[in-house]
Amino acid sequence: MDFNVKRLAADAGTFLSRAVQFTEEKLGQAEKTELDAHLENLLVRAENTKAWTERIMKQTEVLLQPNPNVRLEEFVYEKLEKKAPLRVNNHDLLGQSMIESGNDFGPGTAYGNALIKCGETQKQIAGAEREFVQSAAINFLTPFRNFLEGDFKTILKERKLLQVKRLDLDAAKTRLKKARMPDARAAAEQELRMTQSEFDRQAEITRLLLEGVSSTHAHHLRCLNDLVEAQTTYYSQCYQYMVDLQKQLGSFPSSFSNNNQPSASGGAATSASASLPSVSGGHGASTASGGFNELRSSNSSRRARVLYDYDAASSSELSLLADEVIAVSCVPGMDSDWLMGERGNQKGRVPITYLELLN
Repeated sequence: MDFNVKRLAADAGTFLSRAVQFTEEKLGQAEKTELDAHLENLLVRAENTKAWTERIMKQTEVLLQPNPNVRLEEFVYEKLEKKAPLRVNNHDLLGQSMIESGNDFGPGTAYGNALIKCGETQKQIAGAEREFVQSAAINFLTPFRNFLEGDFKTILKERKLLQVKRLDLDAAKTRLKKARMPDARAAAEQELRMTQSEFDRQAEITRLLLEGVSSTHAHHLRCLNDLVEAQTTYYSQCYQYMVDLQKQLGSFPSSFSNNNQPSASGGAATSASASLPSVSGGHGASTASGGFNELRSSNSSRRARVLYDYDAASSSELSLLADEVIAVSCVPGMDSDWLMGERGNQKGRVPITYLELLN
């Protein structure tokens, strides 16, 4: 018990000495040992690394999960070391709604079939999104979080200890200056040598840890490459899913027109095709359809106006801009839903549902 009291008294004395030294430094009444410029630069770089890592992490989390309530719930599950429940994302919900509505309208109808195909594609995108989120969390967020909760906390601990050793060193310097008696000066000089040695040792430890931030940057660069690769894969999958869906939907307008053609006994009703607008004010869609049939049988070339923008899905297709005029012709063996389009020196397949023949 006597040892503990002495130890407590010694610790209290040391703490008081540090407090006095710190206060006098703030008041400008005591000298302060400055760290060397290299160590100061390393400290600044470590602080910047910490600040930017936190910011990048936060924005990445927002990107992967925009809902703050869900992010909070996932954080709680993580702290409790429990697995968060599997959630359906917005693409899943949209896809399910489209599939259910398509089945209700009837898979045999053009609209119902299109809804079902769109819903299935949305579910494919949902799966790709889940894979991207999981990959980004493991290969990008986790290493960043490990740095903040591991390496940087160690740096902070050693930096705080360096500050303590510096206060002890400066307090020893102050006591040496105030010592007058030979015995007191000898004791103060011995204390100064000891505190200087401890300060130098702690400064070296801190320097080595801070120089390790360069390795952290290299590691985070690899993590950044992993994130970019995951994003590239995700967006490539989404693009391919949508291109495939666009090709499937390309045939629906003409099919819809065929399904709604009036019977021979039904009288003179106009066609219900929505993808082939009338060429001029007194002509219906049936006239435009007849124009395409005439073009196929004549093997000639006609001018056509583009109704909507179209992005080519392959090198064999021609991208289109709404309202531009191009030359179109029929090529033997080509799908009936496509024509060969020409714009200057550019040539490629174009979907007829995006065109309006001109007289």
